[in-house]
Amino acid sequence: MRIKQFNSQADTCARAFAIVLGFTIPISPPPLNNVLLGLILVAWIASGNFRDKLATIRANRVALAALMLFGLLALGLAYGTRNPGDGMRYFGKYLDLLFVPVFLTLFQSQPAREAGLKAFGGAVILSLIVSHLASQGLLFENPLLPRAQEIPGGFKYSITHGLLVGFSAFGFALLAREATHRAWRTGFIGLALIAAHNVLFIVFSRTAYLVLAVLMIYFLIASFRWRGRAVAAALGIVLFCAGYIGSDMFYQRVNDAVTEISAWQPGKPSDTSIGSRMEFYVGSVQIIREHPVFGAGTGSFPAAYAAAVAGKHMEVTRNPHNEYLMIASQIGMLGLACLLYLFIVEWRLAAKLAPLYRDLARGLVLMVGVGCLFNSLLMDHTEGLLFAWASGLLFAGLSPPANAGEAAR
Repeated sequence: MRIKQFNSQADTCARAFAIVLGFTIPISPPPLNNVLLGLILVAWIASGNFRDKLATIRANRVALAALMLFGLLALGLAYGTRNPGDGMRYFGKYLDLLFVPVFLTLFQSQPAREAGLKAFGGAVILSLIVSHLASQGLLFENPLLPRAQEIPGGFKYSITHGLLVGFSAFGFALLAREATHRAWRTGFIGLALIAAHNVLFIVFSRTAYLVLAVLMIYFLIASFRWRGRAVAAALGIVLFCAGYIGSDMFYQRVNDAVTEISAWQPGKPSDTSIGSRMEFYVGSVQIIREHPVFGAGTGSFPAAYAAAVAGKHMEVTRNPHNEYLMIASQIGMLGLACLLYLFIVEWRLAAKLAPLYRDLARGLVLMVGVGCLFNSLLMDHTEGLLFAWASGLLFAGLSPPANAGEAAR
């Protein structure tokens, strides 16, 4: 009896830590999140009931797809040439994938899922407040949270902050759509507009601009069907023109992007942001060509890239700023297929969720899928952890019979 009571208390603690993690992901530094992950894992193991947990995991294709990708990365440690320490260093950046099944079992109840989303939303609102205060120059000399007016992010750097806030603008719009009371609907619309304004007019992240546009287009199409396509096209043009004319930051970033793309020449060193990334992409493709099926090995990218650009006077990098190229260069086209399979599974299984969770799940796939074109998001602490946490939370809502049926096919 005491063992069952202990297991129940440990399960409650693990679930509480997972909910708290939703609040800390947008605002805390990596060490605190890692401590919470450790506590979650210890409490999850202590809670026992592994037969039911394993049954839940086996019946969920999202969990299996995440474990499959993680398993390939583990196998990638067995081959390839890498710099000392890079194997475990890069492998460790993908440990969040191992927690997808853990979160999946902890968020089985609807109240737990709602509490997790509320915790995440509250942290994003706090980030918006900090960002707006910083943009007014009110935090420059703050000893606890110094933020320069030129870099008015919240608790994270501009790209991460922009992605978090852009995804939250989409989430607030979904909540407004689902709200049944006018006051709540008005409040959520206001939060969605504030978050969108923050992305377009305050922070500077070209990735966030694109992600926000994709999410808003999906929102309109999912919410209004054929009419949404016309509204999405019109709204996209209006938002772009408003941002281009009304935001000096947006105007400058768009013009810089056009200039940098035009100036880039294959085979010649570049000192611009986009030019450097184009170099990284070309060098990464060369690695993939040399190791097409299984890749050069987990953690091999720095050594393999240095060898690929040797004698070409190109910048050496440890990160191609593209998750698809990073995965393919390490564990080959097989690994890339597993990553795409994970995204596809989440997109398709989202159709079995309630409308709010369905669209949040597909929005998560769109945010990460688009963001991975320009950043190695699954390697980045906040983005990778958010993807794992949100995947577990959202797809915990799949009913076991439907899930088992999917797994059997």
